[in-house]
Amino acid sequence: MKLYDFVVKDEMGDDVPMSRYKGKVLLIVNTASKCGFTPQYEGLQQLYDHFGNDRFEILAFPCNQFAGQEPGDMEEIKSFCSLNYGVNFPIFQKIDVNGSKAEPLFNYLKDSSPSVLGKAIKWNFTKFLVDSEGNVVGRFAPKTEPAELKEKIQALIDKAF
Repeated sequence: MKLYDFVVKDEMGDDVPMSRYKGKVLLIVNTASKCGFTPQYEGLQQLYDHFGNDRFEILAFPCNQFAGQEPGDMEEIKSFCSLNYGVNFPIFQKIDVNGSKAEPLFNYLKDSSPSVLGKAIKWNFTKFLVDSEGNVVGRFAPKTEPAELKEKIQALIDKAF
């Protein structure tokens, strides 16, 4: 399978084909509202504001697998992100990123970009950078601040457009 073959669930539980994002540079992130890295929502929103969503998209997938740091339901998650960080990029249904119930998209992302510590995602705010053709071109640790990806994103946008 390729990235655009997957279907994910939006905040309302409706199917969203990943092919909807064909031609855009993507930053796909597993997120959590009660994590030490949660303030990265601000940096993610700054990237989104800077690049817009014509050529670039951030796709956030809340995950409660790491120390129960995303316990809320979708309404609570969306409200928290909007009120505290002004988030207006897409936030999808809460998922697992590891194990037998892992979201298939994340299995694909992990298989396409293993880290030095193996394929498993180690914590919230792991970031996957995808070029406009659907190729995973980078995997970044939770400690990587969104602003550190600005030049890489710009280069991928410049290459595509």
